[in-house]
Amino acid sequence: QVQLVESGGGLVQAGGSLRLSCAASGRAFSSYVMGWFRQAPGKEREFLVTIGRSGAMSYYADSMKDRFTIARDNAKNTVYLQMNRLKPEDTAVYYCAAGVVWPLRNEREAEYWGQGTQVTVSS
Repeated sequence: QVQLVESGGGLVQAGGSLRLSCAASGRAFSSYVMGWFRQAPGKEREFLVTIGRSGAMSYYADSMKDRFTIARDNAKNTVYLQMNRLKPEDTAVYYCAAGVVWPLRNEREAEYWGQGTQVTVSS
């Protein structure tokens, strides 16, 4: 079992930045591929970015490459999502996920999910 807890969400003005964290506990964190997804009101959950077990590889959704950055610290059992130049359309609940498939870009392939953290971007 792996437990995932996201933090770092909140209210930010358009153009601002946030860094989300996802802390993992349970089985060996470094054995999992990690990913970030989001779900806006009335929309399906959307893949954002995934990172490999060592952190050397990452894979972004096309629309996220220029503003979002993923990183992981296996010593701290934590994966991060740095979000810059935020837009109102980035408003959503952000989820981290863990799985064994690379790249982890299909939510059905995630084995564990966090509870989500709300990000609200005001215009």
